[in-house]
Amino acid sequence: MPKLKTHRGAAKRFRRTASGKFKRAKAFKSHILTKKAAGRKRGLAKSTLASKADTARIREMLPYA
Repeated sequence: MPKLKTHRGAAKRFRRTASGKFKRAKAFKSHILTKKAAGRKRGLAKSTLASKADTARIREMLPYA
């Protein structure tokens, strides 16, 4: 069986936690920040977990994560 290739785009976006879930960054923090409240921007800077529905696909893209 040949080695599987890691999806490089996914590797840059997701990290696996100790419990096997996947961490991701939140969206909407790259531009047009002047109209967003400071508290909202602070919240967007924190990481969150990928949804349960997406976890199977992410696991496929990151076979060695």
